[in-house]
Amino acid sequence: MRYFVHIGYNGLHYNGWQKQPGVLNVQGVLEKALTQVLKTPVFIIGCGRTDAHVHASQFFFHMDIEQAWDFDLLFRLNKLLPANIAIFDIIAMDGLQHARFDAVQRSYDYFIHTYKDPFLSGLSSFYLLEDLHFDKMKQAVEILPNYKDYRSFCTSPDKYEHTICNVMSANLAIDSTGEKLRFQISSNRFLSKMIRIIMGQLLKIGKGILSVDEFESYLITKQTPALITPAHPQGLYLSKVTYPYLNLPPRTAFSSILQKQTDLSWKTL
Repeated sequence: MRYFVHIGYNGLHYNGWQKQPGVLNVQGVLEKALTQVLKTPVFIIGCGRTDAHVHASQFFFHMDIEQAWDFDLLFRLNKLLPANIAIFDIIAMDGLQHARFDAVQRSYDYFIHTYKDPFLSGLSSFYLLEDLHFDKMKQAVEILPNYKDYRSFCTSPDKYEHTICNVMSANLAIDSTGEKLRFQISSNRFLSKMIRIIMGQLLKIGKGILSVDEFESYLITKQTPALITPAHPQGLYLSKVTYPYLNLPPRTAFSSILQKQTDLSWKTL
């Protein structure tokens, strides 16, 4: 029987989601725990592949388990797994739904703080910046849903069959002091390091190094910038994954320091 598992993780100490030899990864830790608890080899397929040190406040994977268990699997897994990985729900499916291919929308949040804060370290990206041009950054963000081909904002575009992404929404928000920033973007798919590259370009616009017209020209010409400077990974969260048959609210408490505050006191530019 196929099961979807709803999880969240702090990716700071992991070399990304995908299982690979010789490095700590989220998929490998989960498969090891599931195999140990269910006493049979378990292999899982995730809804995407987050980069090294990137977080997920909502993530799904699917697994096929032939024999039913007679104990509280959710409790046992959470007891066995490290504190930086949490299991929220285990959902029995009525067919062979696919955690990766069936997702119709993925949303990411990117958080920045512009002053040194030990309590945000690893949860938000620290950039020591002043007087960012938020109005110009907002103009660039509003452009994003107008374009479909994101070849220019990808580290390895030739490895994909195509570089079309249906960006459904994008917005920028700041806190009341102007010292914290949140970039949100939703699309059916994302390319390698696409969000961090866009965020890096937005910071250049904010600092006055890059114009909005130059930013848009990359999308028009599909030419990669001469110098790609992806933003730090620590501020990036996969925050929402939506399926035609499954649309669970995120467990925002997983990153409550950031997400709840933004919902209550931040303003969208």
